[in-house]
Amino acid sequence: MTLTTQFTELVGCMVPIQCAGMGTASPLLAVEVAKAGGLGMLSGVMMTAEQLETVFADVQANTTGSIGTNFLIPFLEDESVIDVAAKHSRLVDFFYGDPDTNLVQRVHDGGALVGWQVGTVREAILAEKVGCDIVILQGVEAGGHVRGTRGLLTMMADVLDAVACPIVAAGGIGTPRAVAMALAAGAAAVRIGTRFAATPESGFHPDYIDALIDADGEDTVYTEKFSVGWEAPHRVLSRSVEAAAKLPEGIIGEVEIGGQQIEVPRYSVFSPLDTATGKVNAMAQYAGQGVSAIKSCEPAADILRQLAEGAETILKADAERLNQMLS
Repeated sequence: MTLTTQFTELVGCMVPIQCAGMGTASPLLAVEVAKAGGLGMLSGVMMTAEQLETVFADVQANTTGSIGTNFLIPFLEDESVIDVAAKHSRLVDFFYGDPDTNLVQRVHDGGALVGWQVGTVREAILAEKVGCDIVILQGVEAGGHVRGTRGLLTMMADVLDAVACPIVAAGGIGTPRAVAMALAAGAAAVRIGTRFAATPESGFHPDYIDALIDADGEDTVYTEKFSVGWEAPHRVLSRSVEAAAKLPEGIIGEVEIGGQQIEVPRYSVFSPLDTATGKVNAMAQYAGQGVSAIKSCEPAADILRQLAEGAETILKADAERLNQMLS
């Protein structure tokens, strides 16, 4: 594969595909994406510095590929965890807060690149201004928690005119054609979450994965329903909203995170891991509008290769057509 971009050169991966740092997804997903040539992302959410050190020890024992770490600003209580991430990651990125000079400098001091996921042109400009090396631009098509309210491609056109640093496109990307479109439009890479959720390595519950396989882009909804624990808009499968609405208030199940059993109330932010018990189908089943690309539960490495090789083929064919038009 020859999809070399400014992003691949910066982070040291082979293909311009970044796996989204999806909350409590298994670190094994990041490992498999990195081994296949992409940028595998760990989530630092709800971890202490010591716990993250342990995770990195396991990850580095299984891959020498490019690994990054993602943090959510509303859950960033002890900033010492950032030092651990910067020491072991090629890229540390942040989400859901205004770009912060002090956080950017702290990561740079630790030796890593900094990315900031944004949802507006204003945020993108600010991210570059405070020293971010990469801007991740998230469109409203994205699954999980969503920062902006605009479509990805129209917003990316404005951002590309406003900033000089590499842009990673995020939101609704799940097929080779979508990857190729984003790269052709000027993105240096793409960030993919939903497609990688339906993998054996993600650690998500089989019922959740089956629901992703059965869904298409019209089966998602942008909502604020699952806000117990974090009041922020998000995109989920509409069937999970419907299932939750039929239940009374209270605890609907449990999920094990970090060796601890955590009760899950109705409309909790927690998505169903494979450890979940109870009303799994009424938990937050995050999904972007690219969910229709999911036809089966496939290994993450296979998905990454399909996306990269397919996008490369499409881009070459499109380049040939463009040359013919211009000749």
